[in-house]
Amino acid sequence: MDNTLTMQTDAGTRRTRRPRSDDKTVATLKEHILEVISDSGEGAQRCGQSVASIAARMGNGVWTVEIIPAEIQPPARSIEGASGIRIRIGSRPVNNGGDETDLVVAFNEQVLLGRVRAGELKRGCIILLENKWRKDRDPKIRDSYAQAYDQFVADGYRVHEIPMEEECLRHVPDPRRGKNMFALGMLCTLYSLDIERAREQVAFAFRKKADRVVESNLRLLDAGKEWAEANLDFKFKIPAVKATEPKIVVNGNTALALGILASGMEICAMYPITPATSASHYLSDVFEKVGGVVHQAEDEIAACAFAVGASYAGKCAVTITSGPGLSLKQEAIGLAVMTEIPLVVVNVQRGGPSTGQPTKGEQGDLLAACFGSLGDAPKVVMAASTIEDCFYSVITARRIAETFNMVVVVLSDANLATAQQPFPRPRFVEDWLAPPVDQSAVPEGAKPYDWDPLTGLARRFIPGQPNGMHTLTGLAHDRMSRVAYDPDINQESIHRRSLKLAALQKTLKAPALFGDEEGDLLVIGWGSSKGAIEEAVERVRAEGHKVSSMHLTFLQPLPPGIGEAMRRFKKVMTVESNWCDDPADEIVDQENRRYSALAMLLRARHLVDVDCWCDVRGQPLKPETVARVMREKLG
Repeated sequence: MDNTLTMQTDAGTRRTRRPRSDDKTVATLKEHILEVISDSGEGAQRCGQSVASIAARMGNGVWTVEIIPAEIQPPARSIEGASGIRIRIGSRPVNNGGDETDLVVAFNEQVLLGRVRAGELKRGCIILLENKWRKDRDPKIRDSYAQAYDQFVADGYRVHEIPMEEECLRHVPDPRRGKNMFALGMLCTLYSLDIERAREQVAFAFRKKADRVVESNLRLLDAGKEWAEANLDFKFKIPAVKATEPKIVVNGNTALALGILASGMEICAMYPITPATSASHYLSDVFEKVGGVVHQAEDEIAACAFAVGASYAGKCAVTITSGPGLSLKQEAIGLAVMTEIPLVVVNVQRGGPSTGQPTKGEQGDLLAACFGSLGDAPKVVMAASTIEDCFYSVITARRIAETFNMVVVVLSDANLATAQQPFPRPRFVEDWLAPPVDQSAVPEGAKPYDWDPLTGLARRFIPGQPNGMHTLTGLAHDRMSRVAYDPDINQESIHRRSLKLAALQKTLKAPALFGDEEGDLLVIGWGSSKGAIEEAVERVRAEGHKVSSMHLTFLQPLPPGIGEAMRRFKKVMTVESNWCDDPADEIVDQENRRYSALAMLLRARHLVDVDCWCDVRGQPLKPETVARVMREKLG
C-alpha cells in the first residue's frame, strides 16, 4: 500500500507519509469539547447529536449545546449563518457546555470564522476543515478560503484540510446530504467511540427512511472512519464509566414532553413558537397513544383559552409557549387565576423584547411570569435547571396546580430546550397522576368559592356535578360566584387567593447550599445556569476561597431559609442571563442602577444588599466566565 498522502495547496503539491494505525498515540483525556458546524441544512446537528448519544451509551458524561442562527435559512457560507452543535464529553457526568472548544469540524471557512470571532475556540484548537473551497470555480471563494486558512494557521490553530466532499462523492451523488455521516465516522475514530454503537445510532436516526438511505449513510460512516484512521495522526480516549442503571439521552424539550405524559395531563394546547415548538412536536407523535390530545390553536391567545376551558372541564391542561406567547396569554392566565382553575404554563424563554433573538437563550421572563397579569394575580413560578429537571418539574407543577387550584408557570429556556444530557431512566410512580375526576354530588349549601380562612383553598367544582351549578365569571365575585362590586367582597377574594401562595411556601424546603454553610461569597442562581455556576464554585474553592452557591427552583413563592443563609456570607450576588446595569458605567449609580430579576426579588424580600452580574449575549454561561466574576467580586 502507498503510505503517502498527496495534499494540494497554493504553494504546490507536497507528499507526506500516510500515518498507520500503530503510529498513533492515543491521548487519554478527562474531557474534550468538540463542535460540528456548517450551513443550515447540512446535518451538523444530527452528526453531533449522534456523537453525544454514542458517547452517553458508552458511559461518558455528555452535554450538548446547539448552535442555531437567528434566521431560519441564512445565506450559505455566511459568518452569521453558522449552524451546528457543541458536544462536551467527560469521563464523569457533566452539567453544562464548558468553556472554549478543543476540536471543530467545519464544512466551510466562513461558519468557522463566525465561531473564531465569537471567541468560542481554544487557542491551539484542532480544526478539521472541508477543503473543497480551495478549488472552487469562483475565484472570490478560493481567495476567501485561502485567506481564512492562512489566518487560522497564523493564529495558532492546528488546521487539517479534509477532502470531505471528494470522499463522499465516492459513495453518494449529493455530498450535502451525507457529509455529516462522513464527519461522524471521523469523530468516532478520533474519540475511540464504538463503531457498532455508531452503526446502531445511524440506523435509528434514519429508521423512518427507505433501506437504501440507511445503507448509504452507513457506507459514509465507514468511509469517514477509514479515512481518519488512514490520514490523521492523532486520537483521543475519554474513559467511560459503565452505567449501573438504565439511562435516557434526550433534550430539554423532549424531557418536558415526557414529563407531561408522566404527569397524567391529557390536553396540551399550543401555537408553534421557537424555541418551544419541538416539545409539542414530540407530544404530537406520541400523545394519542396514551389518550392525550395536542390542540394547535389559531394563535397563542386561543391556545391558552382552550387550555383554561379544558381544565375547567375537570382535568388540568398545559399550554407551551415562549416569551412573546406568554405576553399574549396573560389575559387568559388572569382568567384562570380569578376563576381558580388549575393550569400549567410552560415557557421556554428566549431573547427579547419583541421578536428579540428567537433561537438564543435568555432568562428575561421571570418578572413577567410573576407579575405579568393586570391586578394581583398570584401564580406559582418554578424553573427547571437541568434536562432531568425539565421532566420532573412538569409533574410537580401539575400536582401543585390541582392541589391549590392555581396557575403554575414552569420556566425553561433555549439553552435547556436543545441541550442533551443522559439521566437515569424515570421509574413511573402512581402518585404522579391526578386522582380521578370527582363527579359525586356537591353537599347542599356548599359554595363554589368557600375559601378556607387559613389557606385560601376552596373545593373545586367540576361541571356536571349534581348541586354544583354556578355561574363562572372573570369579574370580581363572592363565594357563590356571583358578580360583586362590594369593596369588602373584592378585598376578601384577593386576600384568599393570595393566601394560597403562603400556604404553598409553608410546604417548601430551604434550598441546599453547594459548598460551605458560611463564607465570603454566596452566588445565587436559577434555571439553566446551575451547571456553570457550580463548576465555577468548585474552581474558585480549589483556589482557597470561601465561596458557595444556592440554586432556586421555586421563584414564587420564594422558599424559606434564603435570608438566613445570605446573612452568613459577607457578600451575596446573583448570576443571571437577564439584564442589569453595570455599576462601572459613568451615568449609573446606586440611585438609578437597574438590578437583575432575581436580585430585585431577593433584595425586596430579605432587605439584604444583593449584588448581581448578568450576561445577555444569548449564549450559555461558561464556568470560567462565572469563576472570573466571582474572583473579581472577592476583590
